[in-house]
Amino acid sequence: MEELTAWERVKRARSSERPTSIDYISGIFDRFMELHGDRVCRDDGAIVGGIARIEGIMVTVIGEQKGRTLKQNQKRNFGMPYPDGYRKALRLMKQAEKFGRPIICFVDTPGAFCGIEAEERGQGEAIARNLYEMSALKVPVLSIFIGEGGSGGALALAVANEVWMLENATYSILSPEGFASILWKDGKRANEAAGVMKITAEDLKELHIVERVFGESLPQKEEEPDGFAADGWGTMLENGALTADGDDTKQEDTEDEEEEPNVLNRDNMELVAGQLREGILEFLRVYHRKTPTQIVQERYERFRRF
Repeated sequence: MEELTAWERVKRARSSERPTSIDYISGIFDRFMELHGDRVCRDDGAIVGGIARIEGIMVTVIGEQKGRTLKQNQKRNFGMPYPDGYRKALRLMKQAEKFGRPIICFVDTPGAFCGIEAEERGQGEAIARNLYEMSALKVPVLSIFIGEGGSGGALALAVANEVWMLENATYSILSPEGFASILWKDGKRANEAAGVMKITAEDLKELHIVERVFGESLPQKEEEPDGFAADGWGTMLENGALTADGDDTKQEDTEDEEEEPNVLNRDNMELVAGQLREGILEFLRVYHRKTPTQIVQERYERFRRF
């Protein structure tokens, strides 16, 4: 792993160039059919989910989705789900349990949306309901932190048999800015706060909060992969497997930013996506041999430790 400070990892986890849930779904799974709506209020763009296939195995995939441009982020609410999003996720989880499909979750959110309309529609209850229901699902659940993992917004998709993180992902009870504001009454000390919060993948692996950490080491520029994820994305859009909603390569005009070399982004994610694919296949093989009772008991014991 690279020698970075906790704050540097936080900034990488928040990068707008970092691959999103849809990018990983495209790069890892062979086919994907997106499903919409919570059957109560509406479809929340901050949560994507549906049925996917990987080497002939059918799974349910759910992910928290950010945008890159302002227009995309308005649609995705900057990756902060409403109660409708968590209810959509739970609907898909219960459907997966009914048909015996394993569940794969991708976590990438600053936290649940805290606006008044979210509270009016029962944000706290929706998150708590997910925690309660996920604890008793009779199918295996895998949660992978691919970027930010903020508070209950992340935990609502992380009651799993195993939790994995990418090297520069984070998982915390609140943001470093919020921590610094509460503890020291100074949000500008976020850099310092990140260092004491134990929010990085390496810290959480040592604390046994996560089972696996995947590195983000990338080839040098001259050895860059040739667009695995982008090609998969295009193919799946052509096949109607994903909704063409503006989350493609078309970008709004923005000022050129100086890119840090060898930083994980949508164009060079082939290696990381391949590692995750192999890890997911291994996870599915292991849990295929376990009974529903064993799966539930293992998940319960995992969280009882904390």
